Amino acid sequence: MTKIKAFKAIRPVRSKAHLVASRAVSTYKHSILEAKLESNPFSFIHIIHPEFFENDNTRTLPNTIERFLKVKDKYEEFSARGILLQDEDEAFYVYRQSTPNHSYLGVIGGASVQEYKDNKIKKHEATLASREAMFTNYLDIVGFNAEPVLLSHKKSDELDLILTKIVKKRPEYEFATTDESVHELWITTREEVKQIQDAYANIETCYIADGHHRSASSVRLHDLIAAKGDYNKDKNYNSFLSFFIDEERLNIMPFNRLCSTLNGHSKKELIKLVENHFEVKELERPKAPEQLHDIHMFIDRSWYRLRLRTEKHSKLDAVSSIDAEILTRYILSPVLGIHDLTTDENISFQSGEDGILALEHSVNSGENQVGFLLYPVTMEQLKAVADENAIMPPKSTFIEPKMRSGLTIYRIDE
Repeated sequence: MTKIKAFKAIRPVRSKAHLVASRAVSTYKHSILEAKLESNPFSFIHIIHPEFFENDNTRTLPNTIERFLKVKDKYEEFSARGILLQDEDEAFYVYRQSTPNHSYLGVIGGASVQEYKDNKIKKHEATLASREAMFTNYLDIVGFNAEPVLLSHKKSDELDLILTKIVKKRPEYEFATTDESVHELWITTREEVKQIQDAYANIETCYIADGHHRSASSVRLHDLIAAKGDYNKDKNYNSFLSFFIDEERLNIMPFNRLCSTLNGHSKKELIKLVENHFEVKELERPKAPEQLHDIHMFIDRSWYRLRLRTEKHSKLDAVSSIDAEILTRYILSPVLGIHDLTTDENISFQSGEDGILALEHSVNSGENQVGFLLYPVTMEQLKAVADENAIMPPKSTFIEPKMRSGLTIYRIDE
């Protein structure tokens, strides 16, 4: 049974929704971030970066109480100016993001902290205690969350019928963004809230697709409040803002690997060592891997298909079956001398959305010596790792949709 909580979202007024909503701040280059802040006074980025127009000598350090208080002040300023308003009734928010190649449809609501603790909401990534503590402090001070955790679940025909009816109505928001995406948001009625909750009651488990630190920090804040003895089972802090989506609607792409070293090997020596574990075939043209356990390598302007030898397959458990782990186990660590992907400066990562040409350019320019294209992790693999309470290798998945901040703000203290 999956519990999903309706809430009274704080949202941009309809005329300004397209101006307020933003991508996660970390995804913008600094120059673009500055341009957006200078040209758009309504962007939610102003709330996340409240010091942009201040003099340098008045700016506070990041991740400090002083800075979080400025975020809260800027949020309250947006509310006071009528840019943000709160709904009077609790609702779910049906959201659809349409790109040139995909359409993502799901429900924004509150995910249960207790179900997270009971492992009914399953994880596949490790979190850093320092980041958890920082974000917990942030949530406690500002009092809201504006970027949903991405939760996937099995396909539900019952839920699909409900959503199909809802999206036939006129959306509250409908706007396009410069990345060629169209964003639509529908507000549910009281009757639709009940229907959606009943449909989710038949879904046993959810999996965190993106947002492990955000969810862990929300749970940590819940426990902090409970420890103070001021606990109320009906408050919003018993849930955390999430976007629930059918796993079949997700788009999972790989993070490809780029290495700036051959660890003293020549190209010929590298290929010879790789052949200990892989069948190596030179490719006539660049292309993405077409099946699991195929890795495509680009070196010295040539492409090679590396296919894991069949006898190695029987030794694979849930984690070691991930192609990113196979690459580390048989090539990066023993051959290229890269043992820790989180700290070694000789390894870098490129999102699968950047494409093959970006990887080629990085190697041809001399910035890197060799690049590896990976086959995407399947949903079955991700779930198998989570079901075993295991941890995925670093930078294994780039999962879409990427949610916009500021469309539906979740008040934690209500």
